[in-house]
Amino acid sequence: MSSIRQRPDGAWRARYRDDDGREHARHFERKRDGQAWLEEVASSRLTGTYVAPAAQRSTLAEFYADWVGQQLWAEGTRRAADRALAGCSFASIPFGKLRRSHGEAYVKALASSLAPSTVKTRVAYVRIVLRAAMLDRRLAQDPLEGVKLPAIRKTEHSMRVPTGAEVRAIREHLDPAHRALVDVMAYAGLRIGEAAGLQLKDVGFLPSRSIHVQRQVQNRVGRLDVVAPKHGSERVVPVPDELLLRLSRHVETIGVYGNEGWLFGSPPSPTALRHYFVNACRAAGVTGVTPHDLRHHYASGLIRAGLDPVAVAKAMGHSSPSITLEVYAHLWPDAADRTRVAAATLMSSSAASADQLRTAEA
Repeated sequence: MSSIRQRPDGAWRARYRDDDGREHARHFERKRDGQAWLEEVASSRLTGTYVAPAAQRSTLAEFYADWVGQQLWAEGTRRAADRALAGCSFASIPFGKLRRSHGEAYVKALASSLAPSTVKTRVAYVRIVLRAAMLDRRLAQDPLEGVKLPAIRKTEHSMRVPTGAEVRAIREHLDPAHRALVDVMAYAGLRIGEAAGLQLKDVGFLPSRSIHVQRQVQNRVGRLDVVAPKHGSERVVPVPDELLLRLSRHVETIGVYGNEGWLFGSPPSPTALRHYFVNACRAAGVTGVTPHDLRHHYASGLIRAGLDPVAVAKAMGHSSPSITLEVYAHLWPDAADRTRVAAATLMSSSAASADQLRTAEA
């Protein structure tokens, strides 16, 4: 319900009641300006973009403080979101005054000191909160909508896939107690936190010949946390007999730790394991390889063997094949490559048939 009337002083008073029955009014010198304001309010209510004046006075920081406690987030996700919101330059500006220019200035400031991929992550977290505020009718428009982010280097140019020789060299320069760690990352695709969380009961020697990835170890300030794998990453990975043999030798010669049967510590710190890995790379003369790159080594091997994206996603612990394709699409043969292979197979088959025919005629 809305109305517009002229006051004794000549000003026009436009007013309306919101869905909660609260009255809102503004005064205008001209009637048409008041009518335009009422039409704008009516349009926003019809399209679902209406925000009450009181809500427009709140800020992103205030909304986040109330909202974040209601989210079912893992501790790491909460920390990342806290970090993103703490660095948001427009978090203290009232919602009603937010403009696209605030979003542009925020992204530019981030890009001046952070890598493009980090900028993308920070902006993504802030936009999650902005969208929540919009759904809660606190904010009409996302100031980051359409703001251009710094270009991220294409995966095929930035990904480091270690060669088989490099993996072997790194392994040989590790302490014997940690060589099997490289094996489960390079030949079963485990993340370093997942490898740190392995227990003897997770290894199915016979008949399953598999590794059950069901926990990970994470470094926290002053402590280690043992938690479930990241969302969608719990999995059973089929593994080759040679890997099971190496794990068996590890248990026989190194042993396990504690009553839980930890394979690489009790449990080990992923940060410490990375330190050992870096030292082994240095001793082996291998540069530019991180523990996570061993997952790329594993994925590339699965793709070369002809596995489809669904199978690779399942082995890698990706929540969907789309994530696998986003990361590894460049490793799959394209249509031209498949056409050449198919034609070559056809030619080989035709040549073999011709040879058989000539032999029969002779």
